[in-house]
This record gives sequence, C-alpha cells and structure tokens, in this order.
Amino acid sequence: MVERLLQLYDTTLRDGTQQEGLAPTVEDKLAVARHLDVFGVGFIEGGWPGAIPRDTEFFRRARTELDLRSAQLAAFGATRRPDTLVTTDPQVRALLEAESPVVTLVAKSHTRHVELALRTTLAENLAMIGSTVRHLVRAGRRVFVDAEHYFDGYLANHEYALEVVRTAAEAGAEAVVLCDTNGGSLPDRIGAVVSDTLAATGARLGIHCHDDSGCAVANTLAAVDAGADHVQGTAHGYGERCGNANLFTVAANLVLKRGRTDVVPAERLREMADTGRAIGELTGVHAHPAAPYVGASAFAHKAGLHASALRVDPGLYQHIDPGLVGNAMRTLVSDMGGRSSIELKARELGYEVSAGSEPVARAAARVKDLENRGYSFESADASFELLLLEELAGGGLEHPFDVESWRVGVEQRDGGEVLNEGSVRLRVDGVPLAATGTGNGPVNALDRALHQALDPFFPELARLELTDYQVRVLGGPGRGPGGGPGSAAAARVLITFTDGRRRWGTVGVDENTVAASWRALLDAVRYVLLTERGADHRALHRTETPATAAAG
Repeated sequence: MVERLLQLYDTTLRDGTQQEGLAPTVEDKLAVARHLDVFGVGFIEGGWPGAIPRDTEFFRRARTELDLRSAQLAAFGATRRPDTLVTTDPQVRALLEAESPVVTLVAKSHTRHVELALRTTLAENLAMIGSTVRHLVRAGRRVFVDAEHYFDGYLANHEYALEVVRTAAEAGAEAVVLCDTNGGSLPDRIGAVVSDTLAATGARLGIHCHDDSGCAVANTLAAVDAGADHVQGTAHGYGERCGNANLFTVAANLVLKRGRTDVVPAERLREMADTGRAIGELTGVHAHPAAPYVGASAFAHKAGLHASALRVDPGLYQHIDPGLVGNAMRTLVSDMGGRSSIELKARELGYEVSAGSEPVARAAARVKDLENRGYSFESADASFELLLLEELAGGGLEHPFDVESWRVGVEQRDGGEVLNEGSVRLRVDGVPLAATGTGNGPVNALDRALHQALDPFFPELARLELTDYQVRVLGGPGRGPGGGPGSAAAARVLITFTDGRRRWGTVGVDENTVAASWRALLDAVRYVLLTERGADHRALHRTETPATAAAG
C-alpha cells in the first residue's frame, strides 16, 4: 500500500464549540479559522449549516471573508433522513449551499444507534450513507464520513461496522473516520480495531477521539501507528464532556516524536504556542497552564534540584527545546529552590549573576523568608526583580519616589451608590505631593490616586494598566496557610499589569487586604519606572533587556 500524506483536520469550530461555556460569535469563528490556517492544518470544519443559524451565517461570510492559504473549509452534516430522496433532503441541500469544497457526514455505525436513535433498519442506514456520499461527490465535493460510535459498534457487531466503512468508501468517501464518540477506549483496543478495519476494507481511515478516559491523544497516536492517516482534533482539546483530542499535542507528537514531516511544516510548529494563545483569547477559554507543549507551565521549573541541573544543560529536565513549539523555559522562584533557582531566574530576566555570589545568597534567603510569611513569586516576576535589584545594589536601591501615607474610604450614598476614595501623600525629589482618586473599589481608587500624583512627573506611567487582581486568604501569621482563624488570617494579593507592550505581576502580603494590595501596586509602579528609565544601578548587572516580563 502506498503511504499517503497525513491529513490534519481541525473541528474546533464545530465539535469544540460543544464545550460548556464556549460560545464563539461568527466573527470569533472567522478569526479562529484564520489562525488555524496560518498554523497549517489541512482542513477546518466550520460547523453545521442548515441546522445551526450561526453556522449557516459563518459559511455565507466565509465565501468572501476567508482567504485560506493552507486549509480547506469543511461543512459538517448528516446523511439523508430515512426513507427520503437525497435530492429533496433539506439538510443535504444546505450542505451544498454552504459551497465549501469539503463535506463531512456523520453516519451511524453502531447497530443499536441505528435502530434506537435513527429508528430505521440496518439496510436503510447503509443506503442513506451510500446515496448521500454519491450525491455530494457528483456535485464536486470532497467527502469524509465520520463513523459515529465506531469502536463501541465494532465491539457489538463488527461485521456491520465494517460494512458501514465499505459502503462509504465504495460510494466515494475520501476517508472514513473512526470515531471513539464516548471516549471510553484505550490505546491497545484502538490500535487493534484500526488495524483490523484497514485489513478488512482497504479504505482510507481517519481517527476522531474524545478524552473521557484521558487517552484521546494516546488513542489518536495508536490509530496512526495502526494505519490511520487522517487525524481529527480541536485546539486545546475543546469539546463536550471531557473534550476531544488536543490537536496541538497530537501535531507536536507526530512531528517531534514520530518524525512525520507531512503534518505541519517545522516553521509553523514554532508558532504553535502563539496560535494557541490567540485562539484562547478569542474563545475566552485558554490552555490549561500545564497543557503539553503550549501551556504556560509546560517548561516551567521550580524545584532546586532541577534548577541545579538546568544550569548545566536545559535538556536534562526538558524533553524538547521549547522553541520548537514557540514556548520558552521559565524558572519559578520559590522556597523550594535555592541559589541555583535565583541564578537561573536572574539570567532569564537578563542579569549576569553567579549562584555563589553574596547578592544571590541574600536574595535566596529573603525569598525563603518571605514565602514563609505568605509571599509567592511564581507569578510575580516584577516583585522578584525589585528584590534582586535591592540585593545587587547592596540594599541601597533608590526609589523614584517616597511614600508618606495613604488612606482609603468607603461611603454609601443615597440611592445605594457606593463610592471608594483613595488618597496618597508622596514625595518626588523632596517635593510633597497629595492626590485623591475615586474608583469602583479601594484598589482601583488607590491606583487612580497614584496615577494622578505621579503621571505628570513620569509620563510613562500613563500606559500602566491593571489587568488582573487575585486575593487568597492565608493562615494566621507564623502558623502557615490555614493555620489561624479567619480574623487573624493574612491576605496574599497578586496583581497583573500591562503597559501595552509587556505584562508583569507583583505580589503583596498583609493581614489587611487593602494594605497587601497597596504593596503590590507600589511594586508595579516602581518596576515600570526602573525598567523604563534604565537606572545605572540596574544597567550594571544587565546582560540584555528581556522582551517581556511574564506574569505567569
């Protein structure tokens, strides 16, 4: 048998949208399709025209608004209804009216589903598959057939499941996609069934796996090893229940672990993490931080033992070079690490330091002490960098301004309106400043007061914007998280900021939540001033200026 090029088929815009909480607009779907095309998938399933109005609109707009370079658009739908003519079936007509070059049909391959869900005979189901495929092929469409519940159907009645595959292939289907619809299969069973089906039918086979047993990616790879050369999945594994096979993980494994050069070009794979982030922004459902290859934590290292080894060779604790998928190694600063972690993190931020130096030793000791008191620097690179700078400067780091006092008031007015007012007293070069700000909360009010006081002196602060705010209640002082009553508990505040070019995080801890927030706000302001102004004490230790300061 001649080996065919592998077909990478994305169903994010159809099967992926069945995920709870995921409801993209037509505009979102068009944008996602563009990103998938740039990434290099072969086929993009746009939805179910005729059955879902939003999908009908998507295909209408796609004709003029999508200029796909790598991918072909596929419309999804069902075979004709039982005991009807394919030429008069309105759903089949809608598939043709979508004008997509590819049509993917869902067909029943499990006898019980045919009899109970379709309420027709086994013979009529085969006739429905054959006539619909032939009709679409005659109309000039490339046709794929998704054999729904194939693996369960094969177990129940393998002869009938095989006949479904034969019928679709003989009618002209380019590939018959074997679906583990309930997601309950394991890799050994997937491999065996794909191998048996290929031997019995000779049809081109595809694979479509759900993740209900946690094996969707492994099952997909097992199917490819057994002879399937059409692979379906979704970005970030989006999908109903436990989701679908993660298309990014599958693609990276096929290219980097199986050596397949026919999946996506290597240069496209290096953009995979950016593609994943862009799709996450559009859908509002981001990759899990620990997602393989594209997750923010996929190449993040925390333990001191790992950090020591990574100083010698990053490959000792990483299975690939992160750059191959567009990601990057990160060092997490915590009390679990030691001097090696501090050195690695400092070098990641662009500082030339040595693990054996006194500043690094002092910084490591301070991190351990502060984390024992509730601080966490994993998502607060800016706060850590300020701490490091203080130690590199021998404790004499000069700040651009001094704080004399601050206060916050909350007032409920007639009509139920709640007003938060924050006021600050500062000094810049010895000049006293006072400013007041109002906001929708105490932190917002203090943030506005700081801007009002400092923006005239430091115009670069005008771009500073708070984008995320998180509070965690910790245990009582000295007793560890969860160790004290609520009234005595400390609060850890993590704040994420942006200046339009970079993102960074800061942290503050105090028994008073507003005071903890104030500490994090001050770190953000001081950080942007130090980085923008390139203070001499900072430049002394710099090897290069990093492009971004990640917020975790």
